Amino acid sequence: MTTSPTWRKSSRSTEGTSEQCVELARLPDGIGLRDSQAPDTGHLTLTSEAFAAFLARAKQSAASR
Repeated sequence: MTTSPTWRKSSRSTEGTSEQCVELARLPDGIGLRDSQAPDTGHLTLTSEAFAAFLARAKQSAASR
């Protein structure tokens, strides 16, 4: 039996006025990312390792601002 992933919106997505959001879900083959404004357009799947590297780079970039 296949179940649908549980998509979770970023807690920071409501900061500011744009309300542009990214949603994440744990998938069988990694982590899914999608645009919450257009969830039916598909998603990007990253391996757990690639997602961890993505987060580390994003945090590094934010810290250097």
